[in-house]
Amino acid sequence: MFKGLGNLGDMAGMMKKAQEMQTKMAQMQDDLHNVTVVGESGAGLVKATATAKGELKALDIDPSIFNGDDKEVVEDLILAAIKDAQAKAAEKAQEEMGTLTEAMGLPKDMKLPF
Repeated sequence: MFKGLGNLGDMAGMMKKAQEMQTKMAQMQDDLHNVTVVGESGAGLVKATATAKGELKALDIDPSIFNGDDKEVVEDLILAAIKDAQAKAAEKAQEEMGTLTEAMGLPKDMKLPF
């Protein structure tokens, strides 16, 4: 009946693959809450820890940077560490997604979800 469609004629197989992919993506999204990254600024004086989902979990500030005259510098260092952690979180999430898509036979750089 579906002669000439090749693999597209196997709708049941395609649906099963789609369900597997959806399950694996949901699991990966859950796992990203447990993966942490650390962003730094000021040569490690300020460190921000975040999940791979970008949720800030901890902030570590070396006490040596606390000087009343340097309030703006401290604020900049904190902001820079948080931004670094967020960038690393996004990179880690994309890396995990690439691993998932590659394992499913899709191109590693394919952007999911669509």
